[in-house]
Amino acid sequence: MSLSRMIALFERVVIFMAALGGVIVLIQMVWISYGVFTRYAMNAPDRMVTEATALLLFPVAFAGLAYALREDAYPRVTMLTDRFRPAVRKGFALLNMGLMLAVGLFFSLAAIKATTGAFKSGASSEILLWPRYAFWAPGTAALILFSIYAALRLARLVVTPASDLKSEI
Repeated sequence: MSLSRMIALFERVVIFMAALGGVIVLIQMVWISYGVFTRYAMNAPDRMVTEATALLLFPVAFAGLAYALREDAYPRVTMLTDRFRPAVRKGFALLNMGLMLAVGLFFSLAAIKATTGAFKSGASSEILLWPRYAFWAPGTAALILFSIYAALRLARLVVTPASDLKSEI
């Protein structure tokens, strides 16, 4: 499979993961609204709301990470680098993408360790009694997806001539 086909395939998965994160946010929104209603209108607070929304923050936090990379939504200051010739700008772009990949791999490995540790220990949440690995797994998958996508983008950046780069720099 060619690099461009792999990137196209992973971009579909990236969009799906971001949409999944959006669905989780909608679930949290409805659940929190329900919790506020039961607490103040019915004077019967739901103990599960706080814990569930706190546990869902981890998967939501990373669900759109690869999508932000796809959309080039990370902040970048280019006042200085715009003055360099294309080969030097490509070098900065390679360094930037390499750092993003390194950070993604670091967090992926940490999340994998946390997910497998939670699975092996059988730990569950205090109130909901849901297994903790169920909350770690989607965030871990999102971080792994980000790392793979960043590696593919880095590979594309490496093989693309500096004169052809516009969006990567």
